[in-house]
Amino acid sequence: MRINIVGAGAMGSLFGGLLAESGNQVFLIDIWKEHVDAINNKGLWIEGLSGNRFVKIEASTKNEEIQGKPDLIVIFVKSYHTEEAANKLLPIIGENTSLLTLQNGLGNTEILSKIYGKEKVIAGTTSFGATILGPGKVLHAGTGPTAIGELDGKLTTRIKDIAEVLNQSGIKTEINQNVLGLIWSKLVINVGINALGVLMRVKNGEIVKGEFSPKIQRALVEEAVQVAKKKGIKLIHEDMLNEVISICKKTENNINSMLQDVIRKRKTEIDFINGAIVKEGEMVNIPTPFNKMITELIRAIEEKYEKQINI
Repeated sequence: MRINIVGAGAMGSLFGGLLAESGNQVFLIDIWKEHVDAINNKGLWIEGLSGNRFVKIEASTKNEEIQGKPDLIVIFVKSYHTEEAANKLLPIIGENTSLLTLQNGLGNTEILSKIYGKEKVIAGTTSFGATILGPGKVLHAGTGPTAIGELDGKLTTRIKDIAEVLNQSGIKTEINQNVLGLIWSKLVINVGINALGVLMRVKNGEIVKGEFSPKIQRALVEEAVQVAKKKGIKLIHEDMLNEVISICKKTENNINSMLQDVIRKRKTEIDFINGAIVKEGEMVNIPTPFNKMITELIRAIEEKYEKQINI
């Protein structure tokens, strides 16, 4: 299968490398020129859970530099870049091209559907964990199930084909016909991990240890679950808190994506994760004080990037 990965950060690079190793024609697209140049010159270095090795793969900073129409485009850009990235993809979208979003947060499927139509879009979530180690280098830090599904819940030939390609690449994937529940379940997982990891500056495994952070995690998750239930969304895990704790343990050595952003003093996806819970909670009259406070704390950190003291 011909696959373009849009947003070759930690997760995009890891998925791209695994897909390339299994024989797919994969192209990585990212704006980080140093990263792209390192991959083209030496290959993509992957280390960690799946072994240490270089993977030969092509990368580019521009969509138009890649010739031909892909069968599948996997979107991994930050949620606040989704619309811009999607519009830039217009020249390479073919009649049979599908777009799979494995991004964090709410709103990505709506943005992609508005531009390309719902029939082009597939939604998914993954429990894999990855960390960028430097230009052209990524750590495979955590593994877990990946789930994908059609927006209308149908069991189509293309969703089966894509799931098979992912499974053949070592990305354990199942098809889920409850896509809204899938997206919200991933949202709840991120709600309980990302911002909390930022505030404590710890890897995922540390979040569930000790006396205080598990209490905060529970409160964040419980608020999100209450909002989902009020909206009539059927989450894919019966006990979401237990699922969040399980993901933390399975990806114990992973530095979550929001923490990676803060370390590099970049804009985070807080408004699409904990901030989204606050917004959705207001719409259904469910109070979300823990998520509101943690959202504002992350915004405060972003606001003070240039004033932070390096000790």
